[in-house]
Parts: sequence; structure tokens; C-alpha cells
Amino acid sequence: MLNQQLLDYLEEFISEERKERFIKVLEERTKFITVAIEDVFQFHNTSAVIRSCEVFGLQTAHVIESRFGKRLDKNIAMGAQKWVDVYRHGNTQSCISDLRKQGYRIIATTPHNDSCYLEEFVIEDKTALFFGTEKEGLSAEVIREADGFLKIPMVGFTESLNISVSAAIILQHLTSKMKKQQLPWHLSDAEKLDKRLDWTKKSIRSIDDILSRYYE
Repeated sequence: MLNQQLLDYLEEFISEERKERFIKVLEERTKFITVAIEDVFQFHNTSAVIRSCEVFGLQTAHVIESRFGKRLDKNIAMGAQKWVDVYRHGNTQSCISDLRKQGYRIIATTPHNDSCYLEEFVIEDKTALFFGTEKEGLSAEVIREADGFLKIPMVGFTESLNISVSAAIILQHLTSKMKKQQLPWHLSDAEKLDKRLDWTKKSIRSIDDILSRYYE
């Protein structure tokens, strides 16, 4: 109730068009699928994956930074990190543990074993897609812990795609498949309210002053 009252107040400072845009976008948002990016050295690739998450309606993404530190390039993400909830993890195990506690299946994307082809992949539970480094792929830890494996069919001489390209192809396919099934993929009303409030705050330039006046 308090969040709704605050939202009603803050929406007076944004346009009606922006308000309606938030509502429309949130109707297509999901946490049913999420991604985890493991120790990607090229920071623009991490950023591009975050951008794909935003484009295809994923509300969350996880970045494992045990080897290379923080490598999210705001320029490549083009503001996507403003609309996607990015969770940072210091190591792979903490990321996997957190996702399992939230009920996610761990799916390793890799072309180098007996993986399920993308077209044949069945999505019926909350799914966390793990993407690895450009040269080495996913760690042995992810491969060992994975509940399943997924790959994109390729017919050329090249054995792999750039991580950002792979993520875009997989996310487009799986989100489309997810929405054609009777799955609980929408955000809850409470989650939508929280995000509307968050996005509205981020859209108001003098938000600190406005919040101060509200709480006074």
C-alpha cells in the first residue's frame, strides 16, 4: 500500500506516455528465465548479453566476476542495466547456490558435449542459462553442477559463436517458446509494482529532492 502511494505521487513527475510504457513493458517481463555470465574477459560481451536480456524481456541477469572483476560496459549495454536487475557474484558456486535456492534449473550452454539442440530443448521449469568465456567456455564446476546442456546447431567449419550472439539466439528462441506454453512466466503484481517504482525513480532527474519533500 505504501509503495502504491509513493508510486502515485512520483508518477506526477513523469509523462503519461512513459507511465504507460512501463506498464506495457512489464507485461512482457519475466524471471522464469535468467542468465549467468561466467568470467567473460571481453567486457563488451558481458554488456551485450545484458542488452539482449532487456530486449527479450528478462528481468534478471547474473554476472560471475571471480577472475576479471567488474566488466560491464555501460556504453555497449546502452542503458539496459538501468532496466535489468544485475546480480554480481564473486564465484561460480555462490551463483549456482543462489539460483538453486530460487528454484532454477542450471543449464550449461556448450557445443562440446552431448548437449540438447536448441529446437529440442524443453522449457517447463525456471531456467538459468550459463554462458562461459570466449576461449575456454564454461568452467568444470558449471559442467559438473549442470542439470542439463544446450547448444545451437551449426553446420559450418566454425565450432562456436561469440557469446553475445549465442545468448541473443537462445534467448529469442526460448522466450518465444515459453510464451506459447501455459507457464507461470509473468511477474507477480508485487514485482510489477516494485519495478514501476524503481523505473519511475530512475526517470526523475531530481529524485532525491522530490523524495525528501514526500517524506517530510
